[in-house]
Amino acid sequence: MSPSLWYVSRATGLVSLVLFTATVVLGTMNAGRFATAGWPRFTISALHKNVSLVSVAFLAVHISTAILDSYVSLHWVDVVVPFVSSYQPFWLGLGTLALDLLLAITITSLVRTRISPRAWRAVHWLAYLSWPVAVIHGIGMAQSDGNQTWILALEIGCVLAVLIAVARRAVARHPDTEARNLTTTPMG
Repeated sequence: MSPSLWYVSRATGLVSLVLFTATVVLGTMNAGRFATAGWPRFTISALHKNVSLVSVAFLAVHISTAILDSYVSLHWVDVVVPFVSSYQPFWLGLGTLALDLLLAITITSLVRTRISPRAWRAVHWLAYLSWPVAVIHGIGMAQSDGNQTWILALEIGCVLAVLIAVARRAVARHPDTEARNLTTTPMG
């Protein structure tokens, strides 16, 4: 048995975390209509889509190498059915739950033009649930691997990045949003 699969699995999991964090931050910026001369909205939107695709690729490697690693007996069913694994069922179950939510987001994004914008948006809001579940999965798995202070610091940095982006989005005001709200609010 070579430890290389274990290292690849952990490394790609951490890279996935950073990339998914960037995806959430960029998606929040895009939804908040953030733009500058150097970062127009179409650039942020394209970057959001491309970073999310790269993050899915790293996640696929993370999952595949975890299953192929013979140190722990993981099966493909453990990847899609939460909390059934014999190894770390809670922490792996959270990872599985995050993956299932991510799959719903990905599938609806691929068929976005064939479903209603309201349905797509409702499912896409799962990103705000999928991401923290994945973060908690990462924290739990890092603890099971031993005291990894630098991993916890990375996780905290990711959490802070998302909190800042969400806070900025919550306080942002845009003329087009205000105008739309005026036309949809009943006059009383």
